[in-house]
Amino acid sequence: MIQVKTFVFSPFAENTSVLYDQTGQAVIIDPGCYEDHEREELATFIAEQELNVVKLLNTHCHIDHVLGNAWAKRTYGIELYIHPEDQTTLKMQELIGPNYGFVRYENTTAEHHLQEGDTVTFGDSQLQVLFVPGHAPGHIAFHSKEDNFIIGGDVLFRDSIGRTDLPGGDYNTLIDSIRNKFFALPDDTEVYPGHGPTTTIGYEKQHNPFCGLHLTR
Repeated sequence: MIQVKTFVFSPFAENTSVLYDQTGQAVIIDPGCYEDHEREELATFIAEQELNVVKLLNTHCHIDHVLGNAWAKRTYGIELYIHPEDQTTLKMQELIGPNYGFVRYENTTAEHHLQEGDTVTFGDSQLQVLFVPGHAPGHIAFHSKEDNFIIGGDVLFRDSIGRTDLPGGDYNTLIDSIRNKFFALPDDTEVYPGHGPTTTIGYEKQHNPFCGLHLTR
């Protein structure tokens, strides 16, 4: 069974996730840790749980989700996995980071690309990759069918959706991603978003004011 531990980092209040199972193997998803105390908090948890971190995953490459990429790679000797359509987005953060005040931001490159339908494995566990653009051109999500949750990044929030006014964003594309990919999952699927509290697919279908199925387009 996959355990999910969430940390909230940076002024963006970004959700960083550590996923691990009974084997002790783990993956880090979207490390938003920039300050030393944030990195210490994440590293302390990993050490206390005696986890072996084997992969680094980005749902997408906006600055708040990649602040700790270089640190994580260096600290744990792991490689980065992203969707190829977000390679340019990742590169852009070299300029964007300092503009947001992150003057010590270190950019890095991705060693691996993930596509729709790929499987990410660690320990005895696996995650299915969904391609869900709209917020970012190469946005992906990680779905555990066995444990009934999805790491959704900035696609779907509780009562909200990801913004679409950044480069490569598109509102209609995002709504299509939500309705065709996320809403195809069982209603009791737990959604771990990139910001804010967890939610469920069923709740958002009924109540989300941007993409709920009670709305017409």
